[in-house]
Amino acid sequence: MSTAASASLASGPQGLVLAGAWTALGVGALAERIANLHWPQGSPAKADASQLTSLDTAGAWLLQALLLRLAAEGTPLQLQGLRPEFAQRLAAVAQRQTELAAAPATTPAPAPGRLEALGRSTVARFSEALAMLAFVGEAACALADWVRHPQRVRWRPILFNIRSSGVDALPIVALMTFLVGVVIAYQSAEQLRRYGANLFIADIVGIAMLREFAPLIVAIIIAGRSGSAYAAQIGTMAVTEEIDAMRTIAIAPLELLMLPKLIALLVVLPLLTVFADVLGVAGGMVMAQSQLGVDFASFSARFVKAVGVSTALVGIAKAAVFGVIIAVVGCFQGFRTRGGADSVGRQTTRSVVQAIFLVIVVDALFSVIFNALKL
Repeated sequence: MSTAASASLASGPQGLVLAGAWTALGVGALAERIANLHWPQGSPAKADASQLTSLDTAGAWLLQALLLRLAAEGTPLQLQGLRPEFAQRLAAVAQRQTELAAAPATTPAPAPGRLEALGRSTVARFSEALAMLAFVGEAACALADWVRHPQRVRWRPILFNIRSSGVDALPIVALMTFLVGVVIAYQSAEQLRRYGANLFIADIVGIAMLREFAPLIVAIIIAGRSGSAYAAQIGTMAVTEEIDAMRTIAIAPLELLMLPKLIALLVVLPLLTVFADVLGVAGGMVMAQSQLGVDFASFSARFVKAVGVSTALVGIAKAAVFGVIIAVVGCFQGFRTRGGADSVGRQTTRSVVQAIFLVIVVDALFSVIFNALKL
């Protein structure tokens, strides 16, 4: 005999004896007993249920399972002495099991076709683009409100972001741009040596670094370093409902979280670009002297003649635009975070990818525009 609380199932010479309270609290240990119960085929199977004191849905479900299993083995079980209310409950459970067995199996929805997947992806991208456009509009209104009310400007967050996004990024920017200048000079040296145009290395390094490579490399570094940090910070605050708490106490999240980052990158990106210009040209000068024999004085003299102020200003202007793009994309993806930690990581990755993509696209558009304007 196996017991669980007051529920019991025993086998005797006259058949089975069901006793006690067959409820959810009492039938747990009976499941194994019922699973291992086997009745000799051909012999009558009877069960005395007159000693059952209570029977709930869980107990009725277990008893019905016993009836069905013995019936499948060719030995139908006859219940005797079952109270009428218990019999009704057992019949209701049996009817529900029959309905579940007769219900058609649900088939998984077919995977969308290529055209449908393309359409869904296009709609999602279009909706995201509209959301970003609305976000830019909200940020512009908040910035205009700061301009009208300068006393509301939060200088401490702005200075903190200038330090974290600008000063702390100086070492990696210096290393990367110096190496890029070295690579440009090294790749150009062999070709210039063939034609005896060694001195023109200053033209190549200067124009390439100041106009294209310095702002682009700085923007990519800041997008991966600071843009991802913006998305992760705001996304974590969204997940922990800190942003909702700000709105509750009448603090505008855009003014506290987005505008200081935007203004900081507007200041930081042009300054980092100037710093990158110096380091990139310095790398080119080192390689020009070692590969082409062009000394620093000759390189500097040619550099001043070949590179005008407009070239440097073009790179600085592009850097400012890149800074706006990085700040807007990073904060936008942070505010779109929903769910848990996995959503924070997903939006952070998306912010870096989108920022770098938009920076390169805008850089290409600048090239076309400046070429049309003869700049």
